[in-house]
Amino acid sequence: MARLIGTTLVAVLVFGLNGVGRAADAKDATAILNKAIKALGGEEKLSKARAISWKTKGTITFGGNDNPITAHATAQGLDHFRQEAEGEFGGTQVKFVTVLAGDKAWRKFGDNSMELDKDQVANEKRNVYLTVIPITLLPLKGKEFKVEAVGEENVGGKPAAGVKATGPDGKDLRIYFDNESGLPVKLVAKVMDFQGNERTQETTFGNYKEMAGVKKATKIQAQRDGEKFLEQEISEFKVLDKVDPKTFAEPQ
Repeated sequence: MARLIGTTLVAVLVFGLNGVGRAADAKDATAILNKAIKALGGEEKLSKARAISWKTKGTITFGGNDNPITAHATAQGLDHFRQEAEGEFGGTQVKFVTVLAGDKAWRKFGDNSMELDKDQVANEKRNVYLTVIPITLLPLKGKEFKVEAVGEENVGGKPAAGVKATGPDGKDLRIYFDNESGLPVKLVAKVMDFQGNERTQETTFGNYKEMAGVKKATKIQAQRDGEKFLEQEISEFKVLDKVDPKTFAEPQ
């Protein structure tokens, strides 16, 4: 009997304390997110940025070669997205379009287009929320995401508080916020490359400017498995009142 009581007490203490720890982590994560949302412009302004568009220019790296690329993207929520991009690869100019519309998605290279299968659609959805979440952060406060604090990392020589978020697809991401400013400075997540291989991508955000009434990172750099992958500069950012439904139609 004494042994049973002792075992029960240990179980209560262990699982009880773990529960308290998880609750504390969630509370800490909420505090970090609230500070970051305020730094980006506040929840009222960010809530108006449900539909957004932006233009970028920069380079994408393959096999050690930097290829110039420009892009124009439009996002509405986390499940509607369109990106038109143009780049020079090996001396050849290539245009490509990616569209996500709920549970459907398409990709077009030059004159060739294809509808994506279920797994590819799921991957595009993840790519979209990895792109959009650092801009407003508000989705992380919704029921679809579970968040917890994960401690600090040094980002750009400065301490940054971390939050782990598990999305509706069961996959997680880690986003770090500068301790002083509260702004997002780094995102770490598993992504699929063009060959279907899983890579660890680290994306950093810097050179924040006020654009369309909110703070927006205008310099974005990404590495995959520690190797240079993407460098972008934001040349334009807009908050849209509405988006033409044709934007998210199959590209022609």
